[in-house]
Amino acid sequence: MEPKLIELFDTTLRDGTQGEAVSLTVRDKIMIAQKLDDFGIDIIEGGWPGSNPRDAEFFSEIRNVKLNHAKMCAFGSTARYPDKIETDANLIALLKAETPYVSIFGKTWKFHSEKSLGLTEVQNAELIFKSVKFLKDNGRTVVFDAEHFFDGYKDDSQFALRMLKSAEDGGADVITLCDTNGGTLTHEIKSVIDEVKKAITKPIGIHAHNDGDLAVANSLAAIESGAVHVQGTINGVGERCGNANLVSIIPNLLLKMNCKTKKTIQLNQLTSLSNTVYEIMNLNPNTRAAFVGKSAFAHKGGIHVSAVLKDSRMYEHINPNVVGNSQRVLVSDLSGQSNIKYKAKEFGVDVEEGSEFNKKLVTHIKALEYEGYQFDGAEASFELILRTENNEFTPFFKTIDSRIYTFFDNDRHNNAEAVLKIEVNGEVEHTAAEGDGPVNALDNALRKALLRFYPEIAAIKLVDYKVRVLDEKEATAAKVRVLIESSDGETTWSTVGVSTNIIEASWQALCDGMNYKLYKTTSKK
Repeated sequence: MEPKLIELFDTTLRDGTQGEAVSLTVRDKIMIAQKLDDFGIDIIEGGWPGSNPRDAEFFSEIRNVKLNHAKMCAFGSTARYPDKIETDANLIALLKAETPYVSIFGKTWKFHSEKSLGLTEVQNAELIFKSVKFLKDNGRTVVFDAEHFFDGYKDDSQFALRMLKSAEDGGADVITLCDTNGGTLTHEIKSVIDEVKKAITKPIGIHAHNDGDLAVANSLAAIESGAVHVQGTINGVGERCGNANLVSIIPNLLLKMNCKTKKTIQLNQLTSLSNTVYEIMNLNPNTRAAFVGKSAFAHKGGIHVSAVLKDSRMYEHINPNVVGNSQRVLVSDLSGQSNIKYKAKEFGVDVEEGSEFNKKLVTHIKALEYEGYQFDGAEASFELILRTENNEFTPFFKTIDSRIYTFFDNDRHNNAEAVLKIEVNGEVEHTAAEGDGPVNALDNALRKALLRFYPEIAAIKLVDYKVRVLDEKEATAAKVRVLIESSDGETTWSTVGVSTNIIEASWQALCDGMNYKLYKTTSKK
């Protein structure tokens, strides 16, 4: 069967920016637009030029950027009054954006039309018709977004369908059905679209929101029912619970639904695109995101890992490389020998399956996890344990003595000082350093002590520091787990420490972080 052609419409730069904690500069938006173009998106909705100066500036700047495939689209609403179309400020702003595509939304829910705009059914239909026709007469390709369509259809189907017909009569090139409140169920999407196809002949699009956690499912169902245009955002960012996530929609269309796109999508760049947009938006990636998340192809249970080693299809729905992701095996108290074997191979350590070494290491790791250690988030610490047990690694320094002094008063003055004595290759180094807190002071003292022996540690920066209380019922006597993420500018690694003393737990993780960097550096020589 011939693949179905789907048009990809991205609204990350418009609807996506309405999400909580999302704020983009004009330069940010241009960078994302270029990434979307490279990836193969057909239409990029850049913003609402009539609503704010930043979007107006973006459309002015993007004209000077060469896009190889994607077409830019400006967003706005229908005119405010049916008899003032040609002087409507919003429509004029859309034309001034000088984009080949324009998307405008109109009311298709009778409740909204009457309560929000104060229009009769005849007036609302006229408003949609004239607004679309005005933009078509001025040479634009028009995408009509039927706002609140599914709610409107359920409330008054004849009213909702009449508004679609008005957009079609006005010349709209695509009519997009919007689940604006995000509460429509998947079976409703399909049944409604079946009725819409009887009423209009123009191509149908879908714009879903995720308030029922169904935006992706509803978008795929709409395409299965006849939609040929799909709107969404990268990573599903957007207002409230977000928009339909194109990062999930696109691979499902291409890999599972016999669909194709206008431009060949570089699907192996999907994970990179997702992470880049997160980075530009200054948001933490969703590690459990389908297809692209760090955990999407991560395996922890020993039985699962054993099966994956034989044939990954047993527990992976696709090859992770297809979407630019990779398979990961985690080490924990759920691990079996297969996990250890997999990780050892990943680190370049030769371990025979079923060997005594393997069995002892599994037992050792499970004992540590019982104490509170967690290695699926601290693989650098696990690698050091593995190499220690395999007689490949010994620590680069030894702690002889450490003391921490802290001071604070009611005026919010505070200070911390760490005094540290360590031994390196038989030499004792005695140092002291101050810091913003006891852990920072300890980190500064350790760096100061090691720098003379190992100048490469100057490149290490602490990227993240997390503390987890393990047994809250013990109150201030509870064990804590400290996870530290470090980076040398090229790679990052995570280490762990556990103790009833938060300083000692931090010290363990700090030492592992330094030792890991030193081992990697010396092993390359």
